Amino acid sequence: MNSFLLLVNRLVSASIGGLVAVIVGFASSVALIYQAVITLGGDTQLAASWLLALGLTMGVTSIGLSLYYRVPILIAWSTPGAALLLAGTQNYTLNEAIAGFMCSAILIFLCGITGWFEKLVNKIPGQLASAMLAGILLNFGIGVFDEMNAQPTLVAFMLSTYFVGRQLTPKFTMLLVLLVSIVSARLLGLTEKLDYGFTISEFTYIAPVFSLSAILGIGVPLFIVTMAAQNLPGIAVLKAHHYKAPVSSVLSVTGCVNFVAAPFGSYAINLAAITAAICMTDEVSSKPQQRYWASVAGGFFYILMAISAEYLMNIFSSLPSSLILALAGIALFATITNSFKQSLTAEEYSEASIVTVLVTSSDLSLWGVSSVLWGLMAGCLLLSIQKYGKNCVFNIKRE
Repeated sequence: MNSFLLLVNRLVSASIGGLVAVIVGFASSVALIYQAVITLGGDTQLAASWLLALGLTMGVTSIGLSLYYRVPILIAWSTPGAALLLAGTQNYTLNEAIAGFMCSAILIFLCGITGWFEKLVNKIPGQLASAMLAGILLNFGIGVFDEMNAQPTLVAFMLSTYFVGRQLTPKFTMLLVLLVSIVSARLLGLTEKLDYGFTISEFTYIAPVFSLSAILGIGVPLFIVTMAAQNLPGIAVLKAHHYKAPVSSVLSVTGCVNFVAAPFGSYAINLAAITAAICMTDEVSSKPQQRYWASVAGGFFYILMAISAEYLMNIFSSLPSSLILALAGIALFATITNSFKQSLTAEEYSEASIVTVLVTSSDLSLWGVSSVLWGLMAGCLLLSIQKYGKNCVFNIKRE
């Protein structure tokens, strides 16, 4: 009897941990994904297909990798990647964007099977990668306050909830913001009539159209952001909890699965960081070797989310655009803060980091290449010039 109760308690704890991780991840960035689809010219049905593809790929890979390695490996969608799609895809068609997703997935897969990841990340200074991410997200943070022009009361409620929630319950802050924003919108009469009928989600296939512009403007930046801002922190979280991270295998699996599912909207999947940490706490299990069950449970909840994707997207389509845009920006406040902090951790990188932020957040799009890639190249160029100048001065002094 005691063994049975112990087993039930373990399963309940793991399930709660997995459910919380999925809810936090969903609430934090689903608005970004919805808005990215709309920006690319899609509709609610296409957004549901994206969420279906992402939910299934994340669920299957989380369950499979966690069970195989007996390690809490939670796979998530790329939140910075979704922000990148919002910021840098205005000049691309939906078909070209899909081609960019597939190219990014191929690069991630190659990093996995060749072990290039560590070498590649070492070539790009972490400060500049963080600066690029800060530049991508900066306008979204500013956009929250721009939306106050349209809906001051609604956005004020959302910001107040965020500020208070960050102090009282950081893990559930975005869930609180989501709930308060929906209730506030309904009370203010800003929501459209919603059909509460449940519909199972369906896949929508989008044929890729490959072009050099899409590869350089979407594929490469998405790859860099996903690796530097998602996979790298995900690996760090596993190591911080004393788990041996099967880096190459995870990259190979996620890259391959991502490539197959990309035409249906799986733009980028990667190791989770913050939500994965929820599955590694003592509340999940006092035994670290048993905590992988939380990631397995999280995988099942991802699949349930995928099945309900069309219903969830219908809810979002009934909400005012100011709520969606403000929610997306607020969800990125913490990431923007961390990105700026990390980009300025070393004085010798500070000027190059600032240039990277400024160029990335601009509307520069020379020769069809987005400002994201130009920002990274500008930062690397300035850094190279600074190092070359210092070497020349040092050699002159020696002589």
